[in-house]
Parts: sequence; C-alpha cells; structure tokens
Amino acid sequence: MQRMSRLFVRTLRDNPSEATLVSHRLLLRGGYIRPLGAGIYSMLPLAWRVQRRIEQIIREEMSQIDCQELQMPFVHPSDLWEHTGRFESVGPEMVRFQDRWDRDMVLAMTHEEIATDLGKWFASSYRQLPVSFYQFQSKFRDEPRPRGGLLRVREFTMKDAYSFHPDFESLDDTYNQFVEAYVRAFRRCGIEPAVVESDALAMSGSMAHEFHCLTPAGEDTIVVSPTGTYAANMEVATARKPVFDHGAPAPLTKVATPGKTTIEEVAAFLDLELHQTLKAVFYWTGDALAFVAIRGDLAVNEAKLRHLLGVPEIRLAADQELEAAGIVAGYASPIGLDNVTIVVDDSVESSTNLVAGANTPNFHLTNVNYPRDFQGTLVGDVSQVRPGDLHVESGEPLELQAGIEIGNTFKLGTFYSEKLDATFLAADGSQHPIVMGSYGIGIGRLAASVVERYHDDDGIIWPSSIAPYDVHVVQLGDSAVATGADVLAGELEASGLSVLLDDRSESAGVKFNDADLIGIPLRLTVSKRTLAAEAVEFKARTDENAENIPRDQVVATIKKAHADGIAALTPDAPIPMPSLG
Repeated sequence: MQRMSRLFVRTLRDNPSEATLVSHRLLLRGGYIRPLGAGIYSMLPLAWRVQRRIEQIIREEMSQIDCQELQMPFVHPSDLWEHTGRFESVGPEMVRFQDRWDRDMVLAMTHEEIATDLGKWFASSYRQLPVSFYQFQSKFRDEPRPRGGLLRVREFTMKDAYSFHPDFESLDDTYNQFVEAYVRAFRRCGIEPAVVESDALAMSGSMAHEFHCLTPAGEDTIVVSPTGTYAANMEVATARKPVFDHGAPAPLTKVATPGKTTIEEVAAFLDLELHQTLKAVFYWTGDALAFVAIRGDLAVNEAKLRHLLGVPEIRLAADQELEAAGIVAGYASPIGLDNVTIVVDDSVESSTNLVAGANTPNFHLTNVNYPRDFQGTLVGDVSQVRPGDLHVESGEPLELQAGIEIGNTFKLGTFYSEKLDATFLAADGSQHPIVMGSYGIGIGRLAASVVERYHDDDGIIWPSSIAPYDVHVVQLGDSAVATGADVLAGELEASGLSVLLDDRSESAGVKFNDADLIGIPLRLTVSKRTLAAEAVEFKARTDENAENIPRDQVVATIKKAHADGIAALTPDAPIPMPSLG
C-alpha cells in the first residue's frame, strides 16, 4: 500500500491560472504533473503509475500480434537522417547539436531512420520477414506553441512500433493487425477511438490513419458521416462540391472595381454570389510561388495542396514575394501570368463565367473560363470540406467534430529502406527493398485525453484499468481507526488490489475532496462509526451516495466492483472504421 502521508504529491485547491483545458487543470491540481518549462513536465508518482498501467495494456496488445519490445537511443548521429534527407527537410522542431568532436547530432523526435537501420541489420533474407518491434521512448519536438498540459508538449513518451515486410500484401495484413490492437488498447483505457484517414505525406507514406478521442478540447477537426461509414482528418477529407449553373461561356470583359481587393468586396460590388468568383491565394513552397485558383466560396486545404505540389512545407506568400514576381495583390489573375506554378482546384473545372483579377489595380475580369482563358500547372482537389457538404459516394451530409490525436499508423512502403539501402534476398535470389510500416501512441496525451473524457466538477474519474491505484482507503479518527484502516488496506493488497491509504491528519472534508480530485474509482472510509457498526463505508467515484458494507464482505465486494469496472470496457466489440486498403 502507499500511505498518502508519504506520497510525493501536493494537491491544489484553486485552479492554476495558466491551465485552460480540463485535463491540464485537474492533472496540475491533483499533483500528477509539475511544469519545468514550456511544454516540459515532470510525471509525478500518481501520473507515473497511470503511465505504467497504460504501457502494460499496450504491451499485452503488442504481445498478441507478436510485436517485440526493445529500446532505441534517444540521441542520434545525424548520418542516417542525412541519408533520408530529413536532417535538412525537417524544420526547427527537430533539435540539432554538435558533440565534443563537432559531429552533428539530433534529439529523437521519431525513430524511422534508426528502426530501418536495425531492420537492415536483422532481415537479410525473406525468411526473416515479416518482423515487428516497438519501444517506449522519450521524444523531443520543439513545438512552437505547446499548450494544454500533456496534450501538446515538447518532451513526451511515445510508444512507437515498426514493421518490416517482403511485400505490400504482408504490410497490409500487419497494418490491419496494428489498427485492431490499437483500438483494443484504447478501449481498455476507456477511450472509444475514432479511426480516421489522415495525411501520410509527413512520413513519406502511402496511407495513414489517426486514432482520435472525440472531445471539444481537441484541436484537430474530424470529418465524419452520420452512419460512421466515413471518417477523415480535415487535412485529407473529401466531399462532393456543389455545381452551379453560371451559363454558357461568355466573352471576357474587363470591369472597374475601385478599391475592391477581397472576394467578398468584389462579389458585393458586382452583385454576385461568392461561387461566381475565382479566388487567388498565393503560397511560398520553399523556392517558388504557387498561385492557387479556387472558387470563391471555398477555402484552400493546405495539406491537400502540399500533396499536390509534392513539397513538405508551404506558407502563405509574403507581400514582398508577390511584388518580386510582379503580382498585384488583390487584383491577381492566372490569366497571362508567367513563371508561377498555377494550381487549379477542380471546382474551377466545373464552373463558368467567373470573376477574377485583371492583374491591374482597381480592375477585375468577368466571364473567366477554364481552360479557355488560362492553363493550370496542376489540377486537383485542394479545397476544405465544410459542414453539410455531401459524402462523395453515399451523399450523406458530413459533420465536423473536434478530436485529440492519440495514435497513428503509417504505411511507409519503401521510402526509408530505399534511402538507407535496407534490402533483403527474395526466394528467387533477387534483392528488394524492405517494405515498412510505422505505428505510434502518445502515452501522456492518451492519459490527458482520458481525463478530458472522464471528470466532473470535483475532479478526475479514472477508468479502473488505468487508475493510479485500485482503491482509495480514507481513515477518519484515532489510533484504533488507523489500525483498522491498516488491516483493511493489507487485506485488499493481499487480494491483488493496489491501495492508496490516506493516513494524513487532515479533516474529513479535505480528505474527501482530495479523493474526488485524484479520482481513484473506489473509495472506502474507516471511522469510529464504521468500526462500531463492524462495517466500512463504500463509495464508487461515479456514485452520488455511499453505502455501508459488512466488514467481512469488504474485500469480496471491492474485488467484484473492480472486476466490473474492467469488464465495462469492451475491447473486442466490432471496430467501425474506414477501409484500410
């Protein structure tokens, strides 16, 4: 048992001013975490026990799919990162430094390169494939805007796994196993995850999925259909685009639009709807400008645009970059524009007689038609889905929900193995690059997501599977009560339950408030009154009222309540999710 008088914890009565999200506030108040710097936290004993229980659940699920645990270094020589090109392409979120011999080093923000190197060392033949391994390891990403306590941090513990295959069919099979194992693990932790399609470009993969805890605290936007047949991150979501009849193509006409520089101003001035306009949005791709031509009622989805351009990063172009290219901000047009990549959203293909800039201050062009009046370098879907847009296949109206990403899976294919020359000998004697997958879970973020889902005004309500302790025993009274509480706690421990014993010399109100704040699912109270009645007061964290249990039935009752709490989690229920391909 752990005596609370000796527990390394300090609870807070008031809400910390810096904490705006529920999980951040309650984890600070409950003495689970302690900030050291922006996005850097100490995991105190209560949080560490939660983390260890989450890790154990994941270990059990990984064992079920024959994935082996190991640990890779946190500090990496730059060589492997240079071979894949990510030493240069990854931005300032990756910490680079030099050791005492002036060799370039990095702090791990992910482990694809190191995992590939291990796979190359191990799997020289098809007979050794497939194989997979995982680790629990620290990562550091220098987030520009850490927020929300453990939800967006710079240093964190990641469970990351990597699989190695002779072909894509083998990868598909293992990928599906990982997805199912992840869903079971999240459910055992109390989260019913939304499995959504996501952007694979960041990992140079061919397919990716994310696992989200749906909650208003989430900073990701998830697009879902009411029946659950479609779910995707906003970054990759698609929908039917409404088609409007703007009439047969008419002659191009130049009109005066004095001082009207925004689509909204131009549409109002010419008495048009936004879908009758052509919006110009400019991006800098690292070495060149990209002109995005999109219908005026739609917004650019930057992740889709990155995909279409085939670049890792983009940003909105600065005014000086537009000026250097001879582009008139507010009046730009793709017509007659040279030396700029023109990206045409497919909404423009199905629209006629749009209004666009004239590349002249205070003038626009009416009756602009594609491809009659201008050509696109690239054409595709780069628009953002809106609530109410219709699903491409079913026609269902789509909804937007907020989610916290708690895990991800990627089909990496051969990108890393080709870069690092990780090949294997096939049965016919030929050499082939190893086909790879990558799979991750953020442990701290998962714990914080559970708090976002399970809490009330008084504190955290941990699911039985990952609570720091199974039972919270509160003693109220003198030495006789203390002895009775000690004996009870010992019996519970002997039965296989973990116990936090509040033996502090505090008032009943303080102890009960702390018990609710810390959030252990089962509470027992030993007092003079209960001793006299040969009973113990029992209250589940989710119950409003307490009840007395005969002393000789306490252990059996609590063991059953704990087992019922575990059984209430249903990891093997059917898994609703989009096709994994």
